[in-house]
Amino acid sequence: MKDNYPLLRERVQSSIIDLVFIIILMYLLTHLFSIFKNVPDEIRLSAFLLLFGGYEPICTAFGATLGHYLTRIRVRKLADTSQRINILQSFIRYPIKVALGMYAYLSISRNSQRRAIHDLAAGSVMIRV
Repeated sequence: MKDNYPLLRERVQSSIIDLVFIIILMYLLTHLFSIFKNVPDEIRLSAFLLLFGGYEPICTAFGATLGHYLTRIRVRKLADTSQRINILQSFIRYPIKVALGMYAYLSISRNSQRRAIHDLAAGSVMIRV
């Protein structure tokens, strides 16, 4: 069963893919805003916060991020790995992951399901598909 849980390398690859994708989307959004005159700062800030703060939690709760999709890993409920986590679990998981950065992955080698700290907090587990 341990082979069903992704290695740290796979999880980091997924995170890097998502980071590059978000940077590309932010660049495109900046370019789009430059086309229009007088876009209020509140709109710009809201768009960037939604992109940075919403991309991973929303994609994770309703399917997979681009990084998860390309590396063939998914976030699932610990109690039933056939079910996706809900949006609340996803919004609990993501800020912890961001706040801890690479330190969030310290617990992976210490448990049989390779759960990171943010997975422990949200009741989630990563699996290979």
